Amino acid sequence: MIPDVNRTILFELVKALAAPRLLVQLLLALPQDMQQSELEHLVEYVASETSPSDIRFFLDVWWEVMKHEEEQEDATVAMFSALIRQHGCESSLDDGLQPPKRFKGDPGSLNAPPAATSLLGALIEGLKQTYRSISLPRMRCYALANLAELLSVFTELEPEGSPLPVAEYLDRVSSVVSLWTSDAESQFHLRELDEKVKEAERSVSLLSVTKLSCEELFVGLDFLCSLLRAWGEELQDTLNSSEELCYESYRFVDTLTIFKKNLVCFSETRDLGEDEARVVLELTQITKDFLKEINTSLKSKDVDTSLVSSVAMTIIEQKLDRHVEMCSIFASEKTWAFSKGWVDCLVKNKALFQKPELVLKLLETLVSFAVSCQDQEGRGLQMQVTEAIVECYAGLSLTDKNEVLSGVLASWGGSGLSLHLQVVMEGFQEDLNVTFNQITKSVSDRGLTRAVASVARLMLLYPKATVKQVCNLAVVNLGAHQFLAQILCSFPALSFPETRDDPGGPRSLVVRCLEEAVWGRLSTVREEEQFLEFLAFLLQPGSAASLVSPAEVTKAFVLPYLKSDSAQIELSLRILSKVLGIPSCSEEHWVKSCHPFPLLLSLCKLLDGYTKYWQQPTDQSFPSLETKDRILNILCQLCEVVRPEAAPSPELWVQSLAWLHRKVASLDWTVGLRLKKLYGDHFKNEVPATLFEICTLPGDEWTSQPLPAYGPGSGLLAWMECCCVSTALRETMLTLLTVNVDNPEEVNLFSKGFLVALIQVLPWCSHSEWKRLTHVVENLLQRQVLHVPYTLEYVQYMPLLNLRPFACSLQFSVLFLRGFQLLCSSSCSTWLPAEAWLHVVQLYCGSLTDLLGSIKSTAGPPSPLTDDGTSTQEASFVCIQMFCHLLHVAAMLPDEGYGEPLVVVALEILSQYEMFSGADTSPSNALRRANERHFLESIADNVSDKALRRTLLQKLSKLGARSAGEPA
Repeated sequence: MIPDVNRTILFELVKALAAPRLLVQLLLALPQDMQQSELEHLVEYVASETSPSDIRFFLDVWWEVMKHEEEQEDATVAMFSALIRQHGCESSLDDGLQPPKRFKGDPGSLNAPPAATSLLGALIEGLKQTYRSISLPRMRCYALANLAELLSVFTELEPEGSPLPVAEYLDRVSSVVSLWTSDAESQFHLRELDEKVKEAERSVSLLSVTKLSCEELFVGLDFLCSLLRAWGEELQDTLNSSEELCYESYRFVDTLTIFKKNLVCFSETRDLGEDEARVVLELTQITKDFLKEINTSLKSKDVDTSLVSSVAMTIIEQKLDRHVEMCSIFASEKTWAFSKGWVDCLVKNKALFQKPELVLKLLETLVSFAVSCQDQEGRGLQMQVTEAIVECYAGLSLTDKNEVLSGVLASWGGSGLSLHLQVVMEGFQEDLNVTFNQITKSVSDRGLTRAVASVARLMLLYPKATVKQVCNLAVVNLGAHQFLAQILCSFPALSFPETRDDPGGPRSLVVRCLEEAVWGRLSTVREEEQFLEFLAFLLQPGSAASLVSPAEVTKAFVLPYLKSDSAQIELSLRILSKVLGIPSCSEEHWVKSCHPFPLLLSLCKLLDGYTKYWQQPTDQSFPSLETKDRILNILCQLCEVVRPEAAPSPELWVQSLAWLHRKVASLDWTVGLRLKKLYGDHFKNEVPATLFEICTLPGDEWTSQPLPAYGPGSGLLAWMECCCVSTALRETMLTLLTVNVDNPEEVNLFSKGFLVALIQVLPWCSHSEWKRLTHVVENLLQRQVLHVPYTLEYVQYMPLLNLRPFACSLQFSVLFLRGFQLLCSSSCSTWLPAEAWLHVVQLYCGSLTDLLGSIKSTAGPPSPLTDDGTSTQEASFVCIQMFCHLLHVAAMLPDEGYGEPLVVVALEILSQYEMFSGADTSPSNALRRANERHFLESIADNVSDKALRRTLLQKLSKLGARSAGEPA
């Protein structure tokens, strides 16, 4: 059982101990139905024989009730609460008579007014009973402040919305602390700063757990109105004449100002009855009139900056209410920064600043200080604070680190902190080298997280230097490029566009670093390959976001270098080919932003240059013929993606096409044919008039143009050049070709003209173009439109074999031989420069390799006899003929120096011959092989190229050795 308590003794004890907070805690630990009755006992006690100390005690209790927070209970209150819950209503607090106050009189016997309907209502009722005893201006301010705050916060007047802004919150807490410090009568005057701050926080952070009823609200409003009428004029005089502002008067004016705003808002947003509206309107006017007459100096308290900073740091260090928000002000308030207390607070509470927005604010404050303070002491502080901020940054997640990095790049660009912080540069290069040496020595997926963490710190300090180092190492460190690209792609913030003046628009930091650190410095093929693979990963990093876009890569590494004399032209074209293979992320293709029509024209001009490829001056660089195929593929891809939908309007699309057509008209006529997919039906195919002589070209799609270089008899040359343009056009040309096979003279003339045209086109063909032409030859041979007689110049005896399945291959080989006989004749001896011969030989050798594959396919796996009657003997015979034709061609070539590709193919033919002849198990096999080897040796022995001759004879001798070692 809880013992009987004499309330008078209890209240006197609490008042003497100045412990209203403890009393309120005990009061509010009671069951709700008991709280009000006990508070009413207190009101009765205070209202009886009221003294100034009673008024102070009552107002203190009221103030503590409003400041009470249930979660903050001390051990004593917790025990009391548990005891109350244990005994419930058995408590005898309501039993028995109360001793008289000061042992005089009994508050229970007084004629009390009607009881209040709630705990908060009981407080208002208490003030109604005691207000006549309040004479001191300070206590009147206290009473009015309590009443106004109760009506403002614990009623429907309180507006819904966000809490007080943290800056205003700090100002109010600091003002309260300042007032208590300067007011010797305040109970908190002698308290330590942390205690003052804690209590001030409670004072400005009222929580409305319960609210007054609507009826109680208007009773309170009416009562406040009466008090302001009764005390207003006298209080105005007192407040305006006071030299020093005390806490009670400050709080009264501040609370009344807030109350007035809430009251106006309440009247505008609520549907009030006539009497209610009258009360609100009257109180609004009285409040407004009262505040109008108050000196402005009373409405705000100027607080010393050092005190405000001390209050903020106390809130942070003690982790008081809203300390997290206070960190934001602490980080950004430059007037406090770099004092000893500020630095100590940051270092001790680093964990509280591990948020991206706080790290960024600290960095801004750091840079601001570094700009204004360059002395030795300042540099020491900079270093200390930089280390603390970097530790905060290191504790962030990778996503948050990227947020910080984005902010750094937005504020200071690629130079980052190094732009203004000289201390960052001290030892940075060494740190950079050591970090990346460790990274490149331990390339592994497991080490990626650790590597990213190490690089993140360097990125913060000097992003541009760090990215440059990554780019450089990705090129020079064999095999490390993908790992380094993964590290870079862990920082999507690096896609930040630098705002430097650039004709092509802003470029990302990564592209800029690639330009400055790598581009133009690639000295080996391996470095170029690593650069391409590195760039490809940055463009398509898999699950991560790409760091560079195809458009900016094209603008940086392609568009400026699409000139035949550019040293980077070949690499630029490889880059363009790679980026065009990347799917567009939006409906509008990225190439639209890269000036597509000028880009197409540049490629067309490059193609036009190939028509004069072997006439180019030797001292003038030009992309190789191998690159021609890449240009053709790029042009084809561009014609696919540059569609009418890419143009802002149909009119602009037509204008752009007309512009391109007009520019291309001055180039070689075949260039325009390659743009047919782009032109669509806007323009016909323009070809030499002589082409119409050998083709039935429909007039709605084709038109002739006079070209002086294409005189009479050049129709086949134009036809063959059309076949080189594309696979589709080749098939069209084969379909439209008109040759009367029933007329022997016409077939002979066509075959001779075909050989001449083939030799004219051959040196200028790229590999893909030549493959298209070899398909044309194969098609015409199979259709027997092209006549290639097979002579027996390398046949010792009549072969009694079925060579029909290999007829096309044999004719092909002879056609090549006849072509080289024409090409190497005296009439053509000066036609080609020395460099062209190597290209021609390479195309020829490539065709022989394809031909050899066709023979293997026709013959099938080596066996004595295949199902269709073709035998290994026929295949061996064809290999011998090809070998002889090859050596014949080698003998006709004008100079030495083309032996390597010829040797490779010759050895390949001999190996294939060995495989087929070795599978022959006929009785005469040994004799035939001996005769064939002797024949081949005699042919090889006549080769003039010593190196080629020696290699072939060695190969043939090994064949002989194997034959001799085989059992009969």
